[in-house]
Amino acid sequence: MVHVLSSRTLLRPTDPERSRVFYGEQLGLAVYREFGTGPGRGTVYFLGGGFLEVAGRSETPPSPALKLWLQVPDATAAHEELAAAGVEIVREPVREPWGLIEMWIADPDGTEIVVVEVPADHPLRHRP
Repeated sequence: MVHVLSSRTLLRPTDPERSRVFYGEQLGLAVYREFGTGPGRGTVYFLGGGFLEVAGRSETPPSPALKLWLQVPDATAAHEELAAAGVEIVREPVREPWGLIEMWIADPDGTEIVVVEVPADHPLRHRP
């Protein structure tokens, strides 16, 4: 079996600078590291327990099958902060039938991002 030490999601946007503004400034993700120079340079952002690398360029947007799941402590506060930062809210926070509070946004290429709050009474908060 492979022993995985770290992982990250690799994103090749159609407009890297626009995506860096979105993830770094509008979403406010902290930078883990940067590498290279020019328009193809890479930026790796912290994503809680993982990383998101925005690097290179693609002529086509990422597949609609790619989605990002970001857990936050308070979806309502995240909604207010993201709306104030100019992020387009695709769907405001809603408590889903499965108990999570989910809000949907999209990056500049249309990659869907679910912003999730796990309520205190949700089973994900408790170990069996």
